[in-house]
Amino acid sequence: MRKFNIRKVLDGLTAVSAVASASSAAQQQQAGNRETEIQETLQSEHFQLCKTVRHGFPYQPSALAFDPVQKILAIGTQSGALRLFGRPGVECYCQHDSGAAVIQLQFLINEGALVSALADDTLHLWNLRQKRPAILHSLKFNRERITFCHLPFQSKWLYVGTERGNIHIVNVESFTLSGYVIMWNKAIELSSKSHPGPIVHISDNPMDEGKLLIGFESGTVVLWDLKSKKADYRYTHDEAIHSVAWHHEGKQFICSHSDGTLTIWNVKSPTKPFQTITPHGKQLKDGKKPEPCKPILKVEYKTTRAGEPFIILSGGLSYDTVGRRPCLTVMHGKSTAVLEMDYSIVDFLTLCETPYPNDFQEPYAVVVLLEKDLVLIDLAQNGYPIFENPYPLTIHESPVTCCEYFADCPVDLIPALYSVGARQKRQGYSKKEWPISGGNWGLITQSYPEIIITGHADGSIKFWDASAIMLQVLYKLKTAKVFEKSRNKDDRPNTDIVDEDPYAIQIISWCPESRMLCIAGVSAHVIIYRFSKQEVTTEVIPMLEVRLLYEINDIETPDGEQVPPSSTPGAGSNPQSIVPQSHPSTSSSSSDGLRDNVPCLKVKNSPLKQSPGYQTELVIQLVWVSGEPPQQITSLAVNSAYGLVVFGNCNGIAMVDYLQKTVLLNLGTIELYGSNDPYRREPRSPRKTRQPSGAGLCDINEGTVVPEDRCKSPTSAKMSRKLSLPTELKPDLDVKDNSFSRSRSSSVTSIDKESREAISALHFCETFTRKADTSPSPCLWVGTTLGTVLVIVLNLPPGGEQRLLQPVIVSPSGTILRLKGAILRMAFLDTTGSLVPPAHEPWREYNVPEDKDEKEKAKKRRPVSVSPSSSQEISENQYAVICSEKQAKVISLPSQNCTYKQNITETSFVLRGDIVSLSNSICLACFCANGHIMTFSLPSLRPLLDVYYLPLTNMRIARTFCFTNNGQALYLVSPTEIQRLTYSQETCENLQEMLGELFTPVETPEAPNRGFFKGLFGGGAQSLDREELFGESASGKASRSLAQHIPGPGGIEGVKGAASGVVGELARARLALDERGQKLGELEEKTAAMLYSADSFSKHAHEMMLKYKDKKWYQF
Repeated sequence: MRKFNIRKVLDGLTAVSAVASASSAAQQQQAGNRETEIQETLQSEHFQLCKTVRHGFPYQPSALAFDPVQKILAIGTQSGALRLFGRPGVECYCQHDSGAAVIQLQFLINEGALVSALADDTLHLWNLRQKRPAILHSLKFNRERITFCHLPFQSKWLYVGTERGNIHIVNVESFTLSGYVIMWNKAIELSSKSHPGPIVHISDNPMDEGKLLIGFESGTVVLWDLKSKKADYRYTHDEAIHSVAWHHEGKQFICSHSDGTLTIWNVKSPTKPFQTITPHGKQLKDGKKPEPCKPILKVEYKTTRAGEPFIILSGGLSYDTVGRRPCLTVMHGKSTAVLEMDYSIVDFLTLCETPYPNDFQEPYAVVVLLEKDLVLIDLAQNGYPIFENPYPLTIHESPVTCCEYFADCPVDLIPALYSVGARQKRQGYSKKEWPISGGNWGLITQSYPEIIITGHADGSIKFWDASAIMLQVLYKLKTAKVFEKSRNKDDRPNTDIVDEDPYAIQIISWCPESRMLCIAGVSAHVIIYRFSKQEVTTEVIPMLEVRLLYEINDIETPDGEQVPPSSTPGAGSNPQSIVPQSHPSTSSSSSDGLRDNVPCLKVKNSPLKQSPGYQTELVIQLVWVSGEPPQQITSLAVNSAYGLVVFGNCNGIAMVDYLQKTVLLNLGTIELYGSNDPYRREPRSPRKTRQPSGAGLCDINEGTVVPEDRCKSPTSAKMSRKLSLPTELKPDLDVKDNSFSRSRSSSVTSIDKESREAISALHFCETFTRKADTSPSPCLWVGTTLGTVLVIVLNLPPGGEQRLLQPVIVSPSGTILRLKGAILRMAFLDTTGSLVPPAHEPWREYNVPEDKDEKEKAKKRRPVSVSPSSSQEISENQYAVICSEKQAKVISLPSQNCTYKQNITETSFVLRGDIVSLSNSICLACFCANGHIMTFSLPSLRPLLDVYYLPLTNMRIARTFCFTNNGQALYLVSPTEIQRLTYSQETCENLQEMLGELFTPVETPEAPNRGFFKGLFGGGAQSLDREELFGESASGKASRSLAQHIPGPGGIEGVKGAASGVVGELARARLALDERGQKLGELEEKTAAMLYSADSFSKHAHEMMLKYKDKKWYQF
């Protein structure tokens, strides 16, 4: 283990012997400081990067399938993703490499396998018997386009219908084509002059596997006899067909058509339909045909033993129902229920008690896959209530605008949030258990609590329990409820600075220990919340208004360290105390008619009932200044021990004492520098074109932003008077949009008139503020987009009553540090190299008076910094870790010497940097705009990991990526899904155990009993030896040019490629054994196959003998 000496000032990483470094450092030591050696325990072998789980609703779903025996649901998407759901907590994500849309999914029921058909005309066989499903075989069709697939229950022959109207047959075991083909011209009438169109349906008669029902798009349906290779019946209708379904007895089938009608046909009466129904058509009195309706996209026909059959359909509404939401219609006997959906229906499936198509179906639920939701309807209860969905599919209920991730939280937090969130649950759900109940949970090897917080476009904030690779919503907070809502667009205040979503959340600052929460919204507003288990009614919502402006020509004072007199609690350029609702400033405009002193949103002036959970402590709003709208907030920090909140934008910085409800500091960025300003700035009027410079995300894609792209970073594009806020992201950004470009140079010495220096990082801490300091004191470190770090000293009154009466005094310290690129993150280490977290106050119930005496209360309220090491002695030093977009520095305090420096990237820039704990140590984790994930040791900044992870990084990922403790990280991979990953080698190793099992051994239900009379008179299901018909011996080989077989990575070959990294050698040794085992296994399989063929031969001979032995005279 290497020892790193902190006193030696290294520029970059130079390897020096420990002795030499110790002696040179000793010469530099200041008097009274003792030499410290910090042992670093993290090595590169502690790091490995891999995806863990994906949560949320599958983005842009396109296909649905259900295994009725295994009770597993599969959803395919337009980007080739596959999501599998079992019981709550068992879910899995897989991806087709081609990225082509999934058009259909078919389970091999109770076999632990799934066939997917893709828009690029490939079929894939997935093995679900492993925790991470893999493709075993693929088949690529070269000459024909796949339109429909059908795999009969307990069959290994898959029927594949094509756009040309032909049907090919695939053996799902070997994934090879049979020579048996049903050509469209053989299936239709010879006299027909036109092509019948693509295949839209294939199914076998439930009672006779030898009869195949083929539906062509044009309206023709053919019942094909597989043995005689000819059509038994042809059913023609003049309306296009969308879907077909059988009655379980095989004597009737139902078709849905493009004019909103259903036709029911008797199998043996092909001339005309037995019945025609228009479910949503208006019946005209004079016996005319009802008016045409919208197409019925799908129909299912399900029977019950005890009552009438169910006909379930999607679509078919009449054309005059403009603006009506998409509907699912359930027809049962004489009753018709129309169930409205929130989004358009992609597909639906009826869940039935039996997997056998020739038995009474007994439907009990309907799974409806919507564009942005998954709904399960209970068919067994009156009124068809929906099941409460246990999956975390509501991440996108309102588009996500930001998120934060906290691992290793206080253990009482999740129960506290759960108990207040449980009261928010909706009523009226089905009383039954969730019917998708397959699979088994993995082992829980991680025991620490994890919380994800998502901020949304409608101003809501959701807290999620993310412990042990699960996700469950705990609590939802609506921040918009403190503001007056405009009833319609004309009614909206003309002070808005955004076209839509004025309450959208931009930044979340949360202190898990004290439970204090602070948010910054897009309308330049900040709200501070306290957590309480008691319900309260707030008569007047506490509110502050802040004027934060940027005018260089106003600054004439050369002395920047001159602080406002300490007697004014609102020291700054515009001291303000609490503004009551009736304050004239809410509607004032300056003499020249320009909006002035007006906030963007109007706070409610009626009493506000606040439920248990997060309750509003204070609302702060930036106001318009002389016709200039307030600029959006770029940085935010709250500290519960000091009772302070601070925020900044491209105009400057403001600090508020939320206990006394006063503004302590209100300075333009330039005023922070005072006389130490390193830049030459030109005077400017505040009323010119504004170009804010955002924190970390500024100017991304600036040249390529398109107007309809609502995903921009709130501070990214050049702002017009109105700006459109980040919500949904364009899923398919152009390649040029995916490459980040930055217009600002990171080492500027003179500033262009139009650009501004924004506040990009804020950090409260207890440390040395000046070189001469002998002990640490409370302060605020401020980082800007031009790479400057400034320190503000905080002089806090004593705790208890005095804290509420005496003012907090703040003053710039004069300390200035410089880095390349915008400052992203700051943290502090103690003399042992342990992280010094910001001081915090333990949570207590604020709405209940305390019984203890004042002394104890004051003691409890005093801010304490909880350093893992002993209390700071005078001789002990600290280290500041500062990460910018370009580099990281470790600075020794109080001497302010740069001890270590690391240039993270030259050609790109860091989007997110976090100082995190891992394996009882700490490191700096960075995510770059070029898709690299890197980690560095602390304090020496040795590179430990550098992986090219995301080739295409878009705005959504850039805005939502975050690292947290214990090697966890996440980002929003699509507008509806969170992707979690780990950079910890230990978690990667344990992941296999933690993942759930999709496949569980389940007995297949018994086949329905044929009954005595059916056996006697030849009724009941007729079986078919498909092997005899479709096997190579009977049908010959298929044309080689028709389809190409591709072996999947699911076998031994796939594992070979995966065996790399630290455990590569072990894996290779294991592989050699596996290969040997596989060869032995193949030998065993061949022997078994020979035994099987001998066995089947004897079985056939036995059946032949029985067939003739038991025949009576009347059966010949």
